[in-house]
Amino acid sequence: MEPRGLWDDTPLPPEPDAAPAGREAVPASSAPSGPTVLTVAAVNRLVRETVRRQPRLDPVWVEGEIGNVSSSAAGHLYFTLKDERAQLRCVVFRQERLALPLEPRTGLRVVAQGRIDVFEQQGAYQLYVETLQPAGVGDLAQRYEALKARLESEGLFDSSRKRPVPPWPRTIGVVTSLSGAVLHDIRRVIGRRWPLARILVSACQVQGAGAEASIVRALRRLGRWTDPTTGRAVDVVIVARGGGSLEDLWAFNEESVVRAVASHPRPVIVGVGHETDVTLVEFAGDRRAATPSVAAELAVPDRAAQRQVLHALHAALATSARRRLSATRDRLNAEHRALETFRPAAYLDAERERLGLLLDRARRATRARLTADRAELSRHGDRLPLRLRARAAAARAELSSSAAGLSALDPFATLERGYAIVRQPDGRVVVDATSQRPGAALEVRLARGALDVSVDTVRDSDA
Repeated sequence: MEPRGLWDDTPLPPEPDAAPAGREAVPASSAPSGPTVLTVAAVNRLVRETVRRQPRLDPVWVEGEIGNVSSSAAGHLYFTLKDERAQLRCVVFRQERLALPLEPRTGLRVVAQGRIDVFEQQGAYQLYVETLQPAGVGDLAQRYEALKARLESEGLFDSSRKRPVPPWPRTIGVVTSLSGAVLHDIRRVIGRRWPLARILVSACQVQGAGAEASIVRALRRLGRWTDPTTGRAVDVVIVARGGGSLEDLWAFNEESVVRAVASHPRPVIVGVGHETDVTLVEFAGDRRAATPSVAAELAVPDRAAQRQVLHALHAALATSARRRLSATRDRLNAEHRALETFRPAAYLDAERERLGLLLDRARRATRARLTADRAELSRHGDRLPLRLRARAAAARAELSSSAAGLSALDPFATLERGYAIVRQPDGRVVVDATSQRPGAALEVRLARGALDVSVDTVRDSDA
């Protein structure tokens, strides 16, 4: 079992902040030359920062015997690693604990991988464990990490090198052992999901001495194989093995096997071990599967899902065909109707019908106009006498008003009060006595009748 920290980039849960708020350092006295007194939190933080600057402590591999195992309500695990001379406090957070290949027990000798850090609140340094292996696999784990780093620096694991798995493979190559349940599981899954696929087994040794070269030969055989009838190569290759310890799976961490997978001419799906097992060939493959059965599922489509897709496509095709036929039928009917309009008999019938419609429309319009005119005349006939009477009353009122005005301006009305109008023979009214001479003939107009007089004497108005 390889260290989880080598492939899982899930961040660790945040550690509790033990530093109290307040001053970090307090001067012993106000004198500049006096010593600086640090708080406990400041000392712990200083130690923590010093530890974190040590590259050899992150990551670190530690071998020892487990003791004092306990767990918290949050699911975190606490224990000590000890040997004949010393002991080291260890913490496994709940997230990493769920992924451990074994449960820590008192007395168990293990190799723990993690980072050294300081828990400020308690002033204790401890190992934050990320993975745990039985004692004896530490050397293999270090070889694993060194080889992984070197191959990764070459770009052998880059995502840009990953090839897509063909959606409907015809021939699937399988690199695995003929013994065991792996090959049976792969056949069962492929037979259930996609029985059209052909399985070509390239048997190999998957464990022990000689397994490395056997796996490489099996991959090369599949890379050279072509169908004698069609000349087609395999569409996809599955490299599979059941679960086991780190030593059991080590053949899949050998450099030659990793390079053979990365350089294979066909896409490779790797399903080695269980979900928590991580081998280097999984980084080099085009797809990683948690188990061999999952690898078989990734290699082929699900025929039930494909059947649903086909049914949906069939229904869509039938609907589209019906729509196209209906549209074509409508277009043909429209063309037929258009051609019918060019026949003389059809044209005459259409004109005759159009003429009849126009006559009917004219008749209806004439009737409607006559009806409207009668109604208008009726409305005007009712309103005319009223308007005439109103106009006559208004005229009489206006005449009376004018007569009253004229009466007020009539000079003869003044004559009724004893006044008279004096005119010269030419009809001009005399308003100034000095304009006359004695002996001048004048006419005096009274309210009733007139007098012809002559001027005897002319007097000024002041006389």
